[in-house]
Amino acid sequence: MPSLESVTATAAAQTPAISFESTAVTEQVLELKHLHARVDNKPLLTDVSCRLQSGQFYALLGPNGAGKSSLLRLLTQELKADAGRISLHGSPLGQWPKQALARHLAMLPQHSSLSFPFSVREVVAMGLYPLSLSARDAAQLVEQQLWRLDLAHLSERSYPALSGGERQRVQLARVLTQLAQAEHSPVLLLDEPTSALDLAQQHRVLRLARELAHEQGYTVLAVLHDLNQASHYADQLLVMDKGKLLVQGEPQQALTPELISRVWHYEPGTFADAQGQRLYF
Repeated sequence: MPSLESVTATAAAQTPAISFESTAVTEQVLELKHLHARVDNKPLLTDVSCRLQSGQFYALLGPNGAGKSSLLRLLTQELKADAGRISLHGSPLGQWPKQALARHLAMLPQHSSLSFPFSVREVVAMGLYPLSLSARDAAQLVEQQLWRLDLAHLSERSYPALSGGERQRVQLARVLTQLAQAEHSPVLLLDEPTSALDLAQQHRVLRLARELAHEQGYTVLAVLHDLNQASHYADQLLVMDKGKLLVQGEPQQALTPELISRVWHYEPGTFADAQGQRLYF
């Protein structure tokens, strides 16, 4: 296997999904090629192929049971594919050393269970485990993440005493700490990151996800259910249904009334905002 430092991303076979390619020049980070997965003889994913690039925020959409969480579980290696291949920065995902992989790929799960009374600061500091930092730099990094997620005033609070939304932000701060020393563009996976947040915090987290992609070169893949939020913040949408990836593309091209009707079995109303972006209700 070539060294991870020397490998460059290469073009892959054409995906079976409809693709509307962005014109931005970016580096290929993740390649999923003809993935199949099943559990107890029940198909979860069928022939899923796509390419994700650095500096891009991707929203993964689809109804419940579409295969979104299964796809994230494949990327975190919680679920094993029956066929197909996943490459990260040109190297097979399974060949990455665990410490290096932890610095380059992390997931914020929808629910994080932690009953022991750690402080908020201590939970965020759990993200330091794959990093090589001095005590001073580690403390500074944790402090930066606390401020970034509006958690500084809660830093000494007991984690179990927090609200669901506050816990979600603490876990996001932990995950961002984990990725802070990546040698290559890191991959941030978000499984319904706004589900426990109020409206203002939803937009705060989505703005942060977009900033991480555009300003720091992250590859962000987030499972979202709000089609308008996804269209507003994401650079590209990936729409799944029944274990298949149907469409990957820019929001105004990929998400159409016809597709919404087909996938969600709902006839949407539409209108345009002040910038001419199509919105659904």
